[in-house]
Amino acid sequence: MSRRQQKLNRQQLLTIKERFQAFLSGETQIVADEAFCNAIRSYFEVFLKSDRVARLVQSGGCSANDFREVFKKNIEKRVRSLPEIDGLSKETVLSSWIAKFDAIYRGEEDLRKQLPRMHLNAVSELILSKEQLYEMFQHILGVKKFEHQLLYNACQLDNADEQAAQIRRELDGRLQLADQMAKERKYPKFVAKEMEILYIEELKSSVNLLMANLESLPVSKGGSEFKLQKLKRSQNSSFLDIGDENDTQLSKSDVVLSFTLEIVIIEVQGLRSVAPNRIVYCTMEVEGGEKLQTDQAEASRPQWGTQGDFTTTHPLPVVKVKLFTESTGVLALEDKELGKVVLYPTPNSPKSPELHKMIVPKNSQDSELRIKLAVRMDKPPNTKHCGYLYALGQKVWKRWKRRYFVLVQVSQYTFAMCSYREKKSEPQELMQLEGYTVDYTDPQPGLTGGRAFFNAVKEGDTVVFASDDDQDRNIWVQAMCRATGQSYKPVAPTLAQKHNFKGGNLHTDMPMSQLNSERTQKLGMDEFIAADPCKCMHTALFQVLQKQTLQHRMNDSFSCLGWFSPGQVFVLDEYCARYGVRGCHRHLCYLKELTEYAENSAVIDPTLLHYSFAFCASHVHGNRPDGIGTVTTEEKEQFEDIKSRLLSLLENQIVHFRYCFPFGRPEGALKATLSLLERVLMKDISTPVLPDDMKKVIRKCLEKAALINYSRLTEYAKIEDTMNQAAPAKKLEDVMRLGELCIEVLQQNEEHHSEAFAWWPEIMAEHAEIFWSLYAVDMDASLEAQPQDSWDSFPLFQLLNNYLRNDTLLCNGKFHKHLQDYFIPLVIRYIDLMESSIAQSIHRGFEQETWQPVNNGSTTSEDLFWKLDALQMFVCDLHWPEPEFAQHLEQRLKLMASDMVEASVKRTRIAFDAKMQKANKSTDYRISPSVCTMFNVLMDAKKQCTKLCVLDAGQEFGKQWQQYHSKTDDLIEEAFKEMISLLVSKFVAVLEGVLAKLSRYDEGTLFSSILSFTVKAAAKYVDVPNPGMDLADTYITFVRQNQDILRDKQWYTSSMKAICVWLTDRLDLQLHMYQLKTLIRIVKKSYRDFRLQSVLEGTLNNKTYETVYNRLTVEEATVSVTNGSDLQGISMRDSDEEEG
Repeated sequence: MSRRQQKLNRQQLLTIKERFQAFLSGETQIVADEAFCNAIRSYFEVFLKSDRVARLVQSGGCSANDFREVFKKNIEKRVRSLPEIDGLSKETVLSSWIAKFDAIYRGEEDLRKQLPRMHLNAVSELILSKEQLYEMFQHILGVKKFEHQLLYNACQLDNADEQAAQIRRELDGRLQLADQMAKERKYPKFVAKEMEILYIEELKSSVNLLMANLESLPVSKGGSEFKLQKLKRSQNSSFLDIGDENDTQLSKSDVVLSFTLEIVIIEVQGLRSVAPNRIVYCTMEVEGGEKLQTDQAEASRPQWGTQGDFTTTHPLPVVKVKLFTESTGVLALEDKELGKVVLYPTPNSPKSPELHKMIVPKNSQDSELRIKLAVRMDKPPNTKHCGYLYALGQKVWKRWKRRYFVLVQVSQYTFAMCSYREKKSEPQELMQLEGYTVDYTDPQPGLTGGRAFFNAVKEGDTVVFASDDDQDRNIWVQAMCRATGQSYKPVAPTLAQKHNFKGGNLHTDMPMSQLNSERTQKLGMDEFIAADPCKCMHTALFQVLQKQTLQHRMNDSFSCLGWFSPGQVFVLDEYCARYGVRGCHRHLCYLKELTEYAENSAVIDPTLLHYSFAFCASHVHGNRPDGIGTVTTEEKEQFEDIKSRLLSLLENQIVHFRYCFPFGRPEGALKATLSLLERVLMKDISTPVLPDDMKKVIRKCLEKAALINYSRLTEYAKIEDTMNQAAPAKKLEDVMRLGELCIEVLQQNEEHHSEAFAWWPEIMAEHAEIFWSLYAVDMDASLEAQPQDSWDSFPLFQLLNNYLRNDTLLCNGKFHKHLQDYFIPLVIRYIDLMESSIAQSIHRGFEQETWQPVNNGSTTSEDLFWKLDALQMFVCDLHWPEPEFAQHLEQRLKLMASDMVEASVKRTRIAFDAKMQKANKSTDYRISPSVCTMFNVLMDAKKQCTKLCVLDAGQEFGKQWQQYHSKTDDLIEEAFKEMISLLVSKFVAVLEGVLAKLSRYDEGTLFSSILSFTVKAAAKYVDVPNPGMDLADTYITFVRQNQDILRDKQWYTSSMKAICVWLTDRLDLQLHMYQLKTLIRIVKKSYRDFRLQSVLEGTLNNKTYETVYNRLTVEEATVSVTNGSDLQGISMRDSDEEEG
């Protein structure tokens, strides 16, 4: 039996809530990370603030361990989902979190302070002593302390012999009642007539079993030498057969006792015959045993205080104590004996020190020599009484004389009256008391000796005893009554014959038992004391006892769930065994009480109900769980009634499983309830219930559970008023909140209750579908109230779909299909509108585009790509569960994105062409930021195309889409190349303009002669710049500044080609000095600049460049021969000193 936990009450729950609230508010000193705080916050919001937990606490079925286990289960999932941390195991994190939880739960309590003394309820879970059991059942039965004391004393509950005798009397009485019932044929009503005879056999068998158990208990031994011989009896023998002649009889050797004697020698008085300085000492012995000696003392002070311990098997031992003085004679062999005393102690002898006159030698001067000593003789536990009696019998003690008797208990059922002689270990005669009846009797005529008579009577034998006084006789009669086990209680002669009353007061010599009797009569307790247990209706009494015990148990400080404490179980077991309460009756009463508590919302362990129900079912169907084969009509009727009530209770608990077993507490209770339901549905003990029948009951219960759970959820969310009166936005908000609560409910069902329903997953799915169907009514009403083309309901779809698609049983189920059917038109309508909106934004945007750079492109392109990406992410986040429609949505969005990208590329190309037409062809031309933006738009379109226009691999539409996507890429590439070509053409046009200016210096032209003369004439007077250098520098600056934006080999190739064509046109003409200088500078600088821009050597040194290079080299050589150094250091040869 597992030990129960202390239950929590409502005040403690409030305190715990305050402690966790204080932690979350940062009012404690407990250091914690964010993850732990989130776990505590979730625990506080979901569990501690739950009204279901409050109900569980109110019903008394919740303990601190339940709170701890729920938290532990919650954090295990959280910690397992955390990433691994090097050097820190997840078990360490769990242990740390649990320790912090315990610290929050305890609050500021100091665990080191001394705990107060435990209340009786707190001790009830421990192994209780007899006194603690008395105190507990005084509280249970409402017995006052003084009433208990009166009953205790009157029934002699402290006397083990009396209690054993009472059990023997009760068992004898039960057997007699069984015989009387069989004789009068007054049987209970059974389900079958032949059970009547079996019932009597069962009664006798149960009594014989108790007798055998009692007989098997060993009798306490009196010492190490005591030997116990038990009677051998068959377990099925009847108590009434014990006195038969064929039974094994005791022999004298079977009864051997062991007594302990203590002899204490204190002093000797009247010693005059010995000089004061002589040494004296004493010896002591028990005849037949060893001899002990005291210490030595001077004759002037003969005092010792020495104790000697002896063991003897003689009930009448002889004790000898002698006084000696040391002999002074040289030839003396022994010390001189000064005196001796011989004693015959018994267990009834005085145990205080007394003076005894010593026997002295003849002619001794110590005629008044006395010794003070104490002899204590203890009787062994199996000696019930001893003393001197007169006796006369027919088979033993055939002569009336005084003898020493010992009442010996050989076993639990075997007692013997033995007479002993002095110094004998074996009894002279003995009489086995089984079958005798002891009673008081009047003095017998003709018998002299003895004053108080009593006798022992048996068929064919009568033994008369007489003691010296009435009190001794009362003791003997009581002891022998216990030994015989007789149901008849002897009554002593009336008080009026023995006591005189004066003024209403009793004489002081009245026995204590008589005083107790008078007191109980005055207080009205004599009825209970005189009651015969065999005549009581123990079935009704036990029902009251068990009911009040259970009531006391349910109200104590433990979360017992209906289980009794070990001490209570012990008392109830003993009652049933002792008074023959049938096991079926016990469990039927127990089931009835537990069912009533459960019906009144108390938490009862279904395992306990299952145990009791199984016991009763086995009994009613004849499986004999306790060896009882008879079944009464009343038991069967009660069982059927209990079965009906239990079935209703279990179905109700399953219907309300979220509230009867909140958060899976008590642990395993729901699973045990389902197991018990299956057992209750069985028609008999051997035929299991059909799976379909069990499934039918579970389905019916869970259908009702769905309605109850949703109804209570709407009450909690207060949704009814909102659905009737609120605005559409408020309705949608409340339905969203209600949907979150529904998901939370189903997640809790999965976490805490799915294991119990593991055998019926499809029924749990049906339960969830019914639950969602109820929600669908409110959801549809809220969605219908929304204005047309309102997209605020999409988050509701995402919330519900994200939960449903991850549940294998609910995915694409009835409610899921309903949800999809409602939102498919909305999704299609939304995409249609978005497509139209994006197309319009492209048209308007590019018409008004300023081509200012924004992020990776222009304003219009950025807006376009953001809208396309947002739309695709929106549809992706929907996680549409139906594969075909999801594929359709993806293909449509990809096609739409491709069309939109193509449109943006085409509009950009048109804008670029217009921009190029407006641009001038002088060296002042610079690539504008707007042109750069156009190029960036194309580059960004190419980049976005890979994300927005590419389908997932493996789709059937792949080949067609690949071709379509390739067209888009080709369009972007072609537009990009054309724009580059246009820009390069513009740059070549600038170069052609420069070359056109140089054409004015062609040989043989009038303009060339005029320019040459003017420059030479002016150079005599002022510093005139070299003609052509400013033009070359201007062009080189133009190239370099535009190269920062456009780095393309096509520009270099086209430039060299234009120069080559210009030179080819002048093959027959010698270049003017200025033409040569300008071209050399332009060619060399362009070559170097494009080489710095990472144009490859093969491109730089192409045939066109070589042709230009050779021509300019030849022209340079010609000029050098004809005009000397007019080139002013400008040469086609490489030089580090050349100007940059």
